[in-house]
Amino acid sequence: MIRQTDFFLEGDRRGVLLIHGLTGTPMEMRLLGKGLNSAGYTVHGMQLAGHCGDVDDLLATGWRDWYASVEQAADAMLEKVDHLFVGGLSMGALLALKLAADRPRQVAGVGVYGATFRYDGWSIPWSARLSFLLPLLKKIGLGRSRAFLEQPPYGLRDERLRAQVSAAMRSGDSTVAGLLGNPWHSLADLYQLSAQVRRQLSQVTSPCLVAHASEDDVAHVRNAELVLREVNAPTELLLLKDSYHMITIDKERRTLIQRSARFFDRIATGRAPIRVAA
Repeated sequence: MIRQTDFFLEGDRRGVLLIHGLTGTPMEMRLLGKGLNSAGYTVHGMQLAGHCGDVDDLLATGWRDWYASVEQAADAMLEKVDHLFVGGLSMGALLALKLAADRPRQVAGVGVYGATFRYDGWSIPWSARLSFLLPLLKKIGLGRSRAFLEQPPYGLRDERLRAQVSAAMRSGDSTVAGLLGNPWHSLADLYQLSAQVRRQLSQVTSPCLVAHASEDDVAHVRNAELVLREVNAPTELLLLKDSYHMITIDKERRTLIQRSARFFDRIATGRAPIRVAA
């Protein structure tokens, strides 16, 4: 059964919509959301369709359902704010980029956190790196009951937090740390979403803060480089050197909060960011 775990933090007329990753939960965006709210922003950490339930709940949805839930959340936010920013982690970053491409006049800026077009980080086994073949397997009806299990370090350099997240995933409560594995058919939808967003990157004209771990265990930094190269917008790169994939909760989360707030502030006050590296 799906449980509702999204959060809403009231602030001023500047709003940030935060989107979690595949098999994830709004909990992975809560610390970032609280930090942005402390900087004055109204924040909604949304819950993607099919998430925070069991595997069957997730498999009953696909990327179009996930994106539809993002659009619905954006519409609700637009009734409350004058400036709408959107930030996403991992697959959530792809959904945020797609929203910016589809709604250039509504999305003021994008936080692209650990963008994952492909699972090609250093901890991903070679068998999982062939997951780009999964759309074909799904099309012919194979592999519905199969999944790639999450592997240590679970996107976390912080060992204490890693132990907590691992225990939460193994407990079976998907509302805390998400599902333990990535179902093949859901990964197939991720790759279909990835292909769609890659085709639309040049349509992204909203400024983008592209934040990525330099030693990302799940998604190589080339995923971030793709965004920097292809979007038609001012960009700022933030490379985090003491974190793994889950940069919204890992060791440098405070740096991410500060840089995100500063980036969004510059846009909201009319001081557009420029292309810089850090």
